Amino acid sequence: MSFNSCEAYGNPVAFFYNNTGKPISPNWRTHDYFVIALGLPICVCIILSNMLVILAIIINRQFHYPIYYLLGNMAAADLFAGISYFYLMFHTGPWTIGLSIRQWFIRGALINMSLTASVVNLLAVAVERHQTIFTMQLHTTMTRRRVVMLIVTIWLMAIFMGLVPTMGWNCICDLSSCCTVAPLYSRSFLVFWAILNLVAFFIMVAVYTHIFIYVRRRSQQMSPHTDQPSNNQTVISLMKTMSMILGAFVICWTPGLVILLLDGLSCTECDVLRYEKYCLVLAECNSLVNPIIYSLRDLDMRTTYKRILCFPWRRMRQRKGPSGIRFEPVKTGAPPEKNSNNSTT
Repeated sequence: MSFNSCEAYGNPVAFFYNNTGKPISPNWRTHDYFVIALGLPICVCIILSNMLVILAIIINRQFHYPIYYLLGNMAAADLFAGISYFYLMFHTGPWTIGLSIRQWFIRGALINMSLTASVVNLLAVAVERHQTIFTMQLHTTMTRRRVVMLIVTIWLMAIFMGLVPTMGWNCICDLSSCCTVAPLYSRSFLVFWAILNLVAFFIMVAVYTHIFIYVRRRSQQMSPHTDQPSNNQTVISLMKTMSMILGAFVICWTPGLVILLLDGLSCTECDVLRYEKYCLVLAECNSLVNPIIYSLRDLDMRTTYKRILCFPWRRMRQRKGPSGIRFEPVKTGAPPEKNSNNSTT
């Protein structure tokens, strides 16, 4: 890290919290218990549900198209977010005092990486949908190699944005620029980070709204003149699913980004610490919402879920009879030959 030579680097994390006025205590409070009790079950559900989505896309060949690969990468970003939140749950509250500066930055980098991966992935989906929708195609002709390169680029960007504060854009050597919500982050970085993501949200909402309006208008023009409107309905259904995913993402993350923006702008009357934890839990819930949307909107995805979840019981039923007793195949002799006279008659 570039700030190793700074004198303040030798101070504990509690020093920076006291410097900004953010309360930190070795004693557990009701607020801390609430966050841990609510956050841990959500983290477990996020990890398991997004693993289910990824497995469903892998085993079902109907999902082997670029749009579903990107949705699978979105699930991977949500899975990574679940792991990041799980790590955060055991490095927050009174546990924060025992963290080193490196551990604190790792904690923040994981959250930043998961958000960046999700935002860039949604932008990639918007580009993919733009290429296909305006030609009224269901799937793009993008090759698997290009999809893989796109996914790798998404994660490289996420890693870079997650490591930006550790590479020098922080307040360790300039204590007057430290923010309140994240006491080791510079206010300028919080303003940049919040505005960048809010602008990305606005662009995605505008793009999806334009695409959705175009699809509706085009389908209304084509429906009286076509005998096979099923493809149009599938395109519209997929766009509705993506719009729901984008809407849930914006609703869950916007409050937290607004809190960061207000803190970065030194809004002392906004009482950002009062709403910080609740905004974090709301952002955490977004990674759990997407698998639910997939199951509600996509019949094939829902059917694949059932196949995966019922696989152990289906295997048991194949090996055992209805009573639970295992049956072995019975060898029987060849059936007696029929009388030629009877067969003739």
